Amino acid sequence: MPEIPRRDAFQLDKALLAARDTRRLSVGAGVRRATPAEFAATFGEVPAAIVADVNTFEAAGRDVLDAFQAAGAALVEPFVFGPDVHAEFGDVERLEEGLRGRDAVPVAVGSGTINDLTKLASHRLGRPYMAVATAASMDGYTAFGASITRHGSKQTFDCPAPSAVVADLEVIAAAPSPMNAWGYADLLAKNVAGADWILADALGVEPIDPGVWETVHGSLKAWVADPSGVARNEPAALANLIDGLMMSGFAMQAHQTSRPASGADHQFSHLWDMQDHTHEGVAPSHGFKVAVGTLASTALHEFLLDQNVEALDLDLAVASWPEFDRVEARILELFGPGALADKAIEETRAKHPAPDELRDQLVRLRDAWPDLRARLAEHLIPFEDVRERLRAVGGPTGPEGVGISRDRLRVAYDQAYYIRRRFTNLDVVRRLGLFDAAMDGIFAAGGRLGA
Repeated sequence: MPEIPRRDAFQLDKALLAARDTRRLSVGAGVRRATPAEFAATFGEVPAAIVADVNTFEAAGRDVLDAFQAAGAALVEPFVFGPDVHAEFGDVERLEEGLRGRDAVPVAVGSGTINDLTKLASHRLGRPYMAVATAASMDGYTAFGASITRHGSKQTFDCPAPSAVVADLEVIAAAPSPMNAWGYADLLAKNVAGADWILADALGVEPIDPGVWETVHGSLKAWVADPSGVARNEPAALANLIDGLMMSGFAMQAHQTSRPASGADHQFSHLWDMQDHTHEGVAPSHGFKVAVGTLASTALHEFLLDQNVEALDLDLAVASWPEFDRVEARILELFGPGALADKAIEETRAKHPAPDELRDQLVRLRDAWPDLRARLAEHLIPFEDVRERLRAVGGPTGPEGVGISRDRLRVAYDQAYYIRRRFTNLDVVRRLGLFDAAMDGIFAAGGRLGA
């Protein structure tokens, strides 16, 4: 792997200034003990309420509590979940009720679940909050919105990011395996998500915001350059990883959507969440589901790069475009009646173009293709390189790693298109009329995801 460059503190500070919600970020060894100072600098002399679960309280919460007490800072009784806490709306309500009687600013000590629960509960109570990261497991620490399951469906609730974040590299290095590998996989996915945004920009669907783009992609390839170092908990590799995850969150804050960090790669993960997929009795981690989605999306991008788009038959593509009643029938065939199909119909209707709009998009794609193809090829980390990086970090190198068969993954390409209105490479192959050809090529013997 290439040598890791020095961390760019200037870029972090620049992104922090542009962030809408987060005002302070402290990353380093031992900084959990400085949490009271960061809290006071952000919120003043108001009381703090530590929120954790039994595991994260032992990992860092107790030290944070001791530091507040040693500083003589105002505290209320901590709210500590048991080990069975989940990112579900019922637990949001439990936390909200527990905090309602505590006139204090919450301090979330944990990773994805604790952070998202505290983020949404704090927002519903009209309070800011602070996060203390216990693992480099995801990009949600500094992200706008909370991912919470409600009525059996994973949903993203709009709510502000934390006002301050502390990420102690000692705690992160001691995180249970493979939590930091989950975060690495989530960060690696930004590359292929960026390729989707390039396509959306080129077709006039969603323009790239240059400042937000630079926040994520200016240093992304450096941040993901040492998966083996992440697997070994090496300080430089973990520092780069946590920086990349925090910067991705800042980009989502600035854009007020997840577009800077999420494309077709995440749609596979969202699909399996919505299907309540489990492997060996538990739901696979978000990061590892995204890892498989990254492999799937990269394979599809490389299929597109092999196509002669300049020779596109526009008339045939437009004439073959289905009316929405046919699309709705296909959704019901894929999902069966119920809430998931209803959501898919809603999302797909929002992005389904009329024939004239489709023609305009395809003309733009055809005319831009030579330069667009070159840009995508330069941007993308190749499929075999992605797979090797995931192997090095200890992640899945194929769908079986999260309990998905090749046959089910092929169906998932079809299903994932319908569940989100976000424009990705899944939309491009549909518009080109190449979906079946893409599946045949990707899953053929010797194909990128062949048996």
